[in-house]
Amino acid sequence: MVSRLLRRTHMYVALFLTPWMLMYTLSTAAMNHREHLHDGPSQPRFTPEREFTYDGVFPQGAKPRDIAAQLLASLDMDGAHNVQRPNDTQRITILRQDPLTPRRITYTPADRKVAIERMEFESSAFLERMHRRRGFQHPYFLEDAWAFSVDLVIAAIVFWALSGLWMWWELKVTRKVGAICLAAGAALFALFVVTI
Repeated sequence: MVSRLLRRTHMYVALFLTPWMLMYTLSTAAMNHREHLHDGPSQPRFTPEREFTYDGVFPQGAKPRDIAAQLLASLDMDGAHNVQRPNDTQRITILRQDPLTPRRITYTPADRKVAIERMEFESSAFLERMHRRRGFQHPYFLEDAWAFSVDLVIAAIVFWALSGLWMWWELKVTRKVGAICLAAGAALFALFVVTI
């Protein structure tokens, strides 16, 4: 009874999480072979979308993070983002995260100019963005939902490893070959840990 439940759960969890597993395997391959997948420079390419003068008013002493949040809200682009303000310039650069079309918004306080650029789509860069998307650090429900799904994938991988051991041990005919595979995998992993 336990064995049957374990096998079914092993299979149904695998079917449910197939899109995540495909994404993580393909994105890992893209990162591992990055030099073969990029034709030109590895830096992302941006295409200008629009430029305008911002007529909103920021609170006195607003920090770059507050300015970025207000700008994005006024542009109907609220969502997960990073803010940069290099010390040697007066520009504020906002990278609005998005799996398909990230945007770079540059605001120059001196002349109140806003420039919006769209990152050109590239499949390997898209896969890397999805692979690295993580954490509960952004105050947005969908970001938290994605982070929770990543936690489910982590739990599923641990479950698959443990249930695989259970299923291997349960089938007596596979114990000897399985033990050799397990020992060989552990030895190779240990070799890499010690030598790399």
